[in-house]
Amino acid sequence: MKQGKGIENPESRFSTVLLAAAKLPGVRINREAYLRSALARHCSEDDIRRAIEETPAAAGISVEVLDKLANDSIRYETAKVSALSAAAGIPGILALPATVPADLAQYFGHMVRIAQKLAYLYSWPDLFSDDGDDGHDVDDATMGVLTLFFGVMFGTQSANAAVGKVAGMMAEQVAKKLPQKALTKGVIYPVVKKVAAYLGVQMTKQSFAKSVSKAIPVVGAVVSGGLTLATYLPMAKRLKKHLSSLELTKPSHRVVDDEVLDGDVVDGEVVEDHEPFAVADAEQHDTDATVIKLEESQS
Repeated sequence: MKQGKGIENPESRFSTVLLAAAKLPGVRINREAYLRSALARHCSEDDIRRAIEETPAAAGISVEVLDKLANDSIRYETAKVSALSAAAGIPGILALPATVPADLAQYFGHMVRIAQKLAYLYSWPDLFSDDGDDGHDVDDATMGVLTLFFGVMFGTQSANAAVGKVAGMMAEQVAKKLPQKALTKGVIYPVVKKVAAYLGVQMTKQSFAKSVSKAIPVVGAVVSGGLTLATYLPMAKRLKKHLSSLELTKPSHRVVDDEVLDGDVVDGEVVEDHEPFAVADAEQHDTDATVIKLEESQS
């Protein structure tokens, strides 16, 4: 009965797309497999095992190493999502009804992928359950923290503050689970809702921009791929910068299975730092695009 309203509600619109993206095949990252693969060239087997069982911070892995691995993952995911976006732009205007929703879903799917990779490098717990990779429900706490991560990517100060608060809760309680209560009905929840509503509006702007960019065959592919590169890359870097600065990343944090308690209230106002879809970003990241192409050709 609420469906009619939900379609017009920016918060509901964003949550629906995020949930759909999180259920796409290949979107969920296996934390253990990813950390083992990423750390293999830089750490001993003992350090890798401890990073998986506890966290990279508890294993004493330096922030410098983690930053390098984070940049590698960002380059990989950016190249992948930009190539897919360009491919989706090739058919032109006749295929718009099919390509735009698919392109938006895969774009969000790659945002979920990089959010997981950065979270695991910077000592966040497994964001998804062990039930399997695809087709399973996403719990409310995971939806909440992903929403906040997306908010950080889009440059909202309130999301930054809320992510810092969640990280502080886990650091204080030395826990390796997300603070379920705070994210679903406690002090963080109002911020999650406000950030989701803000992102729903931004998502609509993005969809329109992508629709316009795909209207002309071939040329649309280049514009669409460039637009994706100019937005995805700085957003991923923004999340990396914030997560790497948190106390949770500092070596010495050991973790246990304790439940996290709620803390102080975080201001629920959404404040935007940057316009994430500014076309000017494209010029700023031309060099990054060249680096990505070179690295991909060498892989």
